[in-house]
Amino acid sequence: MQGDKICEYSGKITSRRVLPNPGGGPKMESSQQLTGKLLGVDTTETSTYWSVVRPDGTLFGEGQGIAMSDQGDMATWIGQGVGTIGKAGAVSFRGAVYYHSSSPKWMRLNSVAVIFEYEVDAEGNSRSTLWEWK
Repeated sequence: MQGDKICEYSGKITSRRVLPNPGGGPKMESSQQLTGKLLGVDTTETSTYWSVVRPDGTLFGEGQGIAMSDQGDMATWIGQGVGTIGKAGAVSFRGAVYYHSSSPKWMRLNSVAVIFEYEVDAEGNSRSTLWEWK
């Protein structure tokens, strides 16, 4: 069940590259930088994910990221999601991420799954919303 909203981020894709995927659909890697509040703490996140176009035209992707606060708190995450391609290359993903942190502010994330909505427009502007999955 969807629980409390724990984060809202906005940011920009900073780089993209095409990856080899012998025998599979087109595969692309994207990196981005986001800012927002994670559990109420001002946060900058850097992340990289890849996505591949599946035979039915949908996307599957995996990623990893690092969230850091101005006070030196740090958390890492890994995740997966499924998505669709929109107009002019915009993408929309839904999925789950799993955090790890030693920071007292974010340690509770170690024991929860986090579900997300992630959108990128044709210009590379991104936004994401994350909820605790109870």
